[in-house]
Amino acid sequence: MAHTFEIKKNKAGEFVAYFKYNSESIFWTEGYSSKAGAKNAIELILKNGPNAEIVDSTAD
Repeated sequence: MAHTFEIKKNKAGEFVAYFKYNSESIFWTEGYSSKAGAKNAIELILKNGPNAEIVDSTAD
């Protein structure tokens, strides 16, 4: 699969969820004190992300 979520620990020992496309990190969450927090963030992204509005604030 070309896109995945990966949970890793940062330097502070917090759990961070990374969204990767073709092995490249596209975005990541804040650090959580528990793995459950990072998994919950992934679930919220999957639940709410597909219908997210696109806002273009650039000037043409």
